[in-house]
Amino acid sequence: MKKKNELLARIESGKAPDRLQATVLDLTGLKDIAKLPAEIHCHTLIWKDSPLTELPANVQVSHKLDLSGSRQLERLRDGLSVAVLVLTDCTRLEALPENLRVDFLTIDGCPALKHWPESAKVSIGAVSARGCTGLSSLPNGLGPLTTLNLRDCARIEHLPEGTQVRAWVDIGGTKIEGLPESLTGTGLRWRGVSVTPQIAFFPETLKSADALAETNAEVRRVMIERIGFERFLQESNARVLHEDTDPGGPRQLLQVDLESDEALVCVSVRCPSTGRHYLIRVPPTIRTCHQAVAWTAGFDNPDDYVPVVET
Repeated sequence: MKKKNELLARIESGKAPDRLQATVLDLTGLKDIAKLPAEIHCHTLIWKDSPLTELPANVQVSHKLDLSGSRQLERLRDGLSVAVLVLTDCTRLEALPENLRVDFLTIDGCPALKHWPESAKVSIGAVSARGCTGLSSLPNGLGPLTTLNLRDCARIEHLPEGTQVRAWVDIGGTKIEGLPESLTGTGLRWRGVSVTPQIAFFPETLKSADALAETNAEVRRVMIERIGFERFLQESNARVLHEDTDPGGPRQLLQVDLESDEALVCVSVRCPSTGRHYLIRVPPTIRTCHQAVAWTAGFDNPDDYVPVVET
């Protein structure tokens, strides 16, 4: 077992001084806020999975603050200024503080975050906001940044004019349909894959033949996603691996072979209650419609999947 941080052990036992000054302070594992010294000053504070609902005023951090996994955290004090701020998976955090000043900001997995005030500034470094599904807008004048990752920020529809990013912007899973003039020349990514403006913003112009001719497997996967499985399978003359019927009607298991990559296999089904058609990608090892539908329901063994009515 890894030896416990000596300073953390002193804090837990109540033997730390009332005024604590440290270069790096790791409080990960401390669950009792009442045990904190009366005053803390440090260069770097790491307190993952903390019980904090807000950062105490007596805690002063000059460079890096990492509160990853602090699922009770609801707010940070206004005027917070640190070079690096990491708030990954702070699932109750609803707003960034007013007059925030940071160089590197990580807020991945903060679905409750809705408010990014105009006064909160990030510059020089990078912003990563993956999976911030409640965030619908960014402040004006963001940057200059090196990178901006908005992957799966499903409510964001545009970036403000004046946003400055030097290297790349990841817009995979957003509603962004174009970049402002201030981002002319900035690279584009779609869930980590470098893509062209055509792939990102004009998927209706892509042809399935273009995707099949693409030699980069990752780019090809994005192109197929942007084209849509249904159109891709139709244009690619997908091979029928298996057919049967269920209460919703005919089912098909379809496959398209991809060069230097696993085959694309999808099951085509209809909902028996609504009649709506669904095309669902499944692992390429699947060989029957029943096995495919069982897999989508979470069953590794298709024999265990015996629904009264499949819906």
